[in-house]
Amino acid sequence: MKSDPLLEEFEHYLSVEKNVSPHTQRNYLNDLRQFSHYLHSEFPERDFTTVDSLTIRSYLGVLHKKNRKSSIARKLASLRTFYKFLIRKGILKENPAAVVSTPRLEKHMPSFLSIDEMFSLLTMPDTTTLAGIRDRAIMEMLYSSGLRVSELVGMDEEHLDVNLGIVKVMGKGKKERIVPVGGKALEAVKNYSNALAVRYKSTPPLSIKRPLFLNQRGGRLTARSVARIINRYIDQCGLLKNISPHSLRHTFATHMLDAGADLRAIQELLGHVSLSTTQKYTHVSVSKLMETYDKAHPKSREKTDNLVTDN
Repeated sequence: MKSDPLLEEFEHYLSVEKNVSPHTQRNYLNDLRQFSHYLHSEFPERDFTTVDSLTIRSYLGVLHKKNRKSSIARKLASLRTFYKFLIRKGILKENPAAVVSTPRLEKHMPSFLSIDEMFSLLTMPDTTTLAGIRDRAIMEMLYSSGLRVSELVGMDEEHLDVNLGIVKVMGKGKKERIVPVGGKALEAVKNYSNALAVRYKSTPPLSIKRPLFLNQRGGRLTARSVARIINRYIDQCGLLKNISPHSLRHTFATHMLDAGADLRAIQELLGHVSLSTTQKYTHVSVSKLMETYDKAHPKSREKTDNLVTDN
């Protein structure tokens, strides 16, 4: 199928004006190409500009047979964004995807590790080897700062300030944020840097764009490579949970919240635009919430005092 000029314009819009990540761009365009393929096979007389809401509903009906609700919801969101773009360009006056209801999604809490489980995972790498030292530093950084794997692999040496204990992170939408780095993570990164110096027989040549973490060929690690590394240690650790590399980010948020960190502060550290997104990444028991409420809220203490007086 030849390239659609509208999709090419939309791709440029996403990249230049919306400043979305390459990963998000690919998702948008793949979703739209899939919809275009459906139109060509089921409604050959139609194109993007002649679609109505019934056509989109029939498409979602087909997707429902083989796709999860979360995937269907994302594809519908891609269509809505694309048609907003066409309205903005004056090609259309109405968004046919706007009146189509989003599937009701199941609420899945991401899994996380307890403190003991997390510490056990961190001891898995063999720190007598360069790869093990690197892997330990990677996991310490992810747990210490709540980074996304994609953010970690995009970091250069210059982004980490060892003296101040902070790292500059390039998040989603190419938005920068400053995140604190814990002492254990800084120590692990220093050990990795020293091990690299031994490997190179001298201090490795520094450059502005040198990645903080290197693969075996001396190049930048990919997010997929880091995911494979962490998955291997998760398997070695024998954790009877559905844990993924992203679970380390959720573990960071959960442990911070349990220790009394403010939800707004966690939102900033994770780089979430919306607080509701942060709430999905945090899990705390009702008893923990009630304990915090009873200690902090004046009306709660007043209620308890009244109960004692009445008795």
